[in-house]
Amino acid sequence: MEDGYVEEYGPLFEEVAASGRRLNRDEVQRRRESGERAAREGLGLRELIGRHLAAVRVAWPEQPLTRRAALDLLAVVEQSVDAFSGGFERAQRLAVRQEEAERREFIDDLLYGRGGLGRIAERAERFGLRLSHAHAVAVARGPQSYSEADPVPQQVERALIGRFGDRHILLTTKAGRIVCIAPGDQDDVLTYFAKQAFAATGGGQVAVGRPQPGPGGVVHSYEEALSALDLADRLDLDAPVLRAADLLVYPVLTRDRQAMEDLVLSVLGPLRSARGGAEPLLDTLTAFFDAGCVTTQAARHLSLSVRAVTYRLDRIHRLTGVDPADAASRYTLQTAVIGARLLGWPGREL
Repeated sequence: MEDGYVEEYGPLFEEVAASGRRLNRDEVQRRRESGERAAREGLGLRELIGRHLAAVRVAWPEQPLTRRAALDLLAVVEQSVDAFSGGFERAQRLAVRQEEAERREFIDDLLYGRGGLGRIAERAERFGLRLSHAHAVAVARGPQSYSEADPVPQQVERALIGRFGDRHILLTTKAGRIVCIAPGDQDDVLTYFAKQAFAATGGGQVAVGRPQPGPGGVVHSYEEALSALDLADRLDLDAPVLRAADLLVYPVLTRDRQAMEDLVLSVLGPLRSARGGAEPLLDTLTAFFDAGCVTTQAARHLSLSVRAVTYRLDRIHRLTGVDPADAASRYTLQTAVIGARLLGWPGREL
């Protein structure tokens, strides 16, 4: 196959060498098209150029040439090689863009479950995934939006490849976040990804979905990771790594939305009558429960005195009839506080 590209060039060079002319527009275009064909067939440019130069040596005139004539022939060689290389590189660029477009289409279909699970599984092999096994998805976000061409995702990918090599890992970006898809039994990959993403994003946050089986498992794990990030926003969770498996209680609490709204309004509704509204008292309860019901730690978190926090807790007790310090009734109050944060109350009316 490679000799064919050289064979069509040898006679052309002989004719040009005999006439002393340069390549015309049509000949340059044919050399360019030859380069494109060679690239599409997966041939190596370096070896092809070497064969072209070998053909030049074979076809070089036997009789001595003047310096000017030799320079003219070398100019034709340069003209031909440039056209051939240009066509080759153009075809490669087109192939890369096509590959990128196909990869992006596959990733969109994979994360959103479009195009049929069977078809997705077939295409996945090409991109290093074996969807017959369980997979887990981790999603990292930082202070800015990322694309695959940005330095941050590339830095994380280099670190993963350097550490694990080819472990059927796919790293990409989606909606400005960095996404890592790995076999479900390789939690060390996602843990390392979380560490690298946290460092590369300057202290971002990573959510890890649970391993899920089959082609549709990637979609489910990805959605769990996104839900974990959404919970972090609503609950002010600042942990660098969130695992969906540790947050399962929150979807359970909000599964019956009407029941949760009734609980929030009946338990916490009286706080709205307090001076300054319900928000400061709700913040106090949140800090108190997050601190393990230790008043001194809650006061430190709120930048208040212990006396001020104690006064607020007493005020909450008087308004709601529920004592935050009483272990027997604390669960109802804490559940209502979590529900309020999930529902955006009191900022949003229920």
